[in-house]
Amino acid sequence: MKTIVSAAPALGRVLLAAIFVISGLGKLAAPAATIGYIQSVGLPFATAGLVAAIVVELGGGIALALGYRTRLVAAVLAWFSIVTGLAFHHAIGDQNQFIHLLKNFAMAGGLLQVVAFGAGAFSIDALLARGGSAVRRATQAA
Repeated sequence: MKTIVSAAPALGRVLLAAIFVISGLGKLAAPAATIGYIQSVGLPFATAGLVAAIVVELGGGIALALGYRTRLVAAVLAWFSIVTGLAFHHAIGDQNQFIHLLKNFAMAGGLLQVVAFGAGAFSIDALLARGGSAVRRATQAA
């Protein structure tokens, strides 16, 4: 039972991260479509927004899945989820858009749980905490 409890945060992180990684890869595969979508809601600097979204989604998603700087990454992804939800899914009279907005808020809620409780035992953060002094000595010696 202890192993299952220890593995639950890792599984949760991977499940939360999947939507960000897949979305980031989708933006890489079809940048013009993403730029068009950003422009369609009237936001400026669509190309810069595309680059920022790819960095946040891919970088943040991978870091979250691996459990690296997990609380900070989860906080950034929670903020990103709320902001993008409000920017792109604000037409709450449309049931589909309303559901997408709620999905973004639900993701933010899950990410805030990660902020509150950390990465768990199976994470880079935990590995660094266990061997933190050895890692620091090795990097300082290099």
